[in-house]
Amino acid sequence: MQAEILALVNADGIGGLARTMGVEYLEALPERVVGRMPVKGNTQPYGLLHGGASCVLAESLGSVGAALHAGPDRIAVGIEINATHHRSATEGFVTGVATRTHGGRSLATYDIAISDDEGRRVCTARLTCMLRDRPEA
Repeated sequence: MQAEILALVNADGIGGLARTMGVEYLEALPERVVGRMPVKGNTQPYGLLHGGASCVLAESLGSVGAALHAGPDRIAVGIEINATHHRSATEGFVTGVATRTHGGRSLATYDIAISDDEGRRVCTARLTCMLRDRPEA
């Protein structure tokens, strides 16, 4: 099951922005999603990892977890994200670990810890997604 989910979230048709930014999903379960993103190409003018890029990684990971928690007949849409940027990253990859802190019927919340290649915390984020029934086509 884990391999099937990873194949789905890493597919070309899933998450255009995350794909553009180079997000790669490494683990995907409803309670925990892990992924990484290159620093190169996701920087601000001073060569540092852009804070918005950290938010994209955090929201991408948390949203996948919330969608898995919601199940196949439901959807997850982000309604709130916050992020604290602790240190800069200038090279390599940053890795995010999204851990579910609340999984209800209407809301799912994830804490996301983003670290650099040396394991130093770059950003801490929290994402809340609203869970809804999938609209009919």
